[in-house]
Formats: sequence, structure tokens, C-alpha cells
Amino acid sequence: MDVPATGARFGSAGDSSGDETRARFERDRHLRALRARWRTASLAAGWRFPSDWALPEVDAVCAAVVRHGSTGAENALAGLGRARAAAGAGLSETLSDLAALHAVLADPDAVDGFVAPDVDATPARLLRVTALAWADVATDQLVHTEVTDPLTGLPSAAYLRTRLGEIYRGGGNEANVLLTVSLDLTSVSGWPRLTAMILAADAVRAVFDTGECYATIGPSAVAVLAERNERLATRGVALRRALNERLSVDPQLRDVARPLVSAVRLPGTHDRACELLTELAHS
Repeated sequence: MDVPATGARFGSAGDSSGDETRARFERDRHLRALRARWRTASLAAGWRFPSDWALPEVDAVCAAVVRHGSTGAENALAGLGRARAAAGAGLSETLSDLAALHAVLADPDAVDGFVAPDVDATPARLLRVTALAWADVATDQLVHTEVTDPLTGLPSAAYLRTRLGEIYRGGGNEANVLLTVSLDLTSVSGWPRLTAMILAADAVRAVFDTGECYATIGPSAVAVLAERNERLATRGVALRRALNERLSVDPQLRDVARPLVSAVRLPGTHDRACELLTELAHS
């Protein structure tokens, strides 16, 4: 899995600024190519939700590999393992994604990332680093069910499941709905993805400011537990307007992060409601 660092200076010795520019261009080109081939391999290996694959930590891993090879990417892979767990990806899926990266690096001549990822062929040290980082976050989520997402400041999906349990025990599921905000961030990578979620959370807080329960339920989705009343449709329209206003300010998000706002009735049981949350997180 080791690959040589790229982006060394080239050109005449007297043109250092030009050399640095060309070196930076080469690094960026290698980063984009590696990221694209890794994504292709990961999706082919069974990554279930393409829109959730891209995270800032993916870019950090690519940068570390391009600069230092796999031996210098362990810290970045640990960060990715934590991010995958926080986003709700399972351990098997996370390690399959790592295997896809390893397969792409092991076969640099493969066209467009069409390789055969094999978890068993991935170096044990990289599996261990990624798995332990994933487990740290997953275990913490089990112990602390009412955590707050550090990015958006909204409660987590675990907290929303707890609140849903209270609603069902009180027989109030018929009087409530889940209002969801989904962002199509398929073509957005890096920090703009985080910006989009921060803006979405801000819009939700601004519109639903009378004690409703809301939470981040996925890498690109937010849900609000709201009462079914005559104000719901009006607030849904206000939320869509608030989202569009905030996202239009950022030129990187204006044309790509189109928000979808929808209302879903709560199903008959709490277990089914929790399953619904998982489905909505990736819709």
C-alpha cells in the first residue's frame, strides 16, 4: 500500500516560485485522481449510500498518502474511522472502504479504480488503527445517548430516538410528524459539506424555535419532531426559504446543495420509527 510521495519540485533551479506552483498543481492532480479512484472502488465494493461517502477526512487521507505514502497516513485513517462511526457507517462498511483504498494503491495501473478490494489483504496495522478509532466513537455513542453533534450543535439521532420513545409511550405518535431536511451533497467535497450542514442546522433552529425536538440524523440530513397542526405547512415553507437564503450565500453551495424538505407520518411502533430514521438519514 506504500506509495512514494509526489509533488517534488521540477523545472529550472532559478525559478523557485514556478517550481512550487507546478509542484502544488501536481499534488492537487494526484489528490483528485486518487480520491476519484478510491470512491469508484468503494462504491463497487458495496458502499451503500454514495452521497455520504465524501467527508473532509477522506481528503485528509488522500493528502497524507500522496505526501507520505501509507506509512504516514495512519493518523488520517484514524480520523476517517472516527468520522465514519459518527456518520453512522458500520465497521464492516468502514473496513471495506479502507480495503478499497488499499486495492487502488496496490494496483496503480487499474483504470478508474476498478479493482477487487479485499479486507484480508489490507495491512493489519491500518485495519487496527481504523477499527480502533471507529470503535472509540461507536462505544461512546452507546454510552452517551444524548450527545450533541459538535459540527451543527444539534442533538444526535440517538437523542431523537429517545424522544420518540417518550412520544410512543405517551401515545402521541398520531399527533406528531418527522419533518426532514435532506441535502444533495453528492458533488460537494471537503469543508463545503460541513458548511452546508451548519447552515441547515441554523435554518432549522431559526424556524422551529418553540420547543420542538430536532437532531442531525445523518451526514447530510436533519430531522424535526413537530406537532401535526395548522402551522406545520407554513413552517415547512419558511424552512425551505430559510435554507435557500443561507445556502445561496456560499457560491460553492448555491447550485449543488439543493435542500429537500418533507414531512413523514410516524409509523405505528417505536421500533419502526427508529428504522424510519435510518432510512431518512440516507434518502
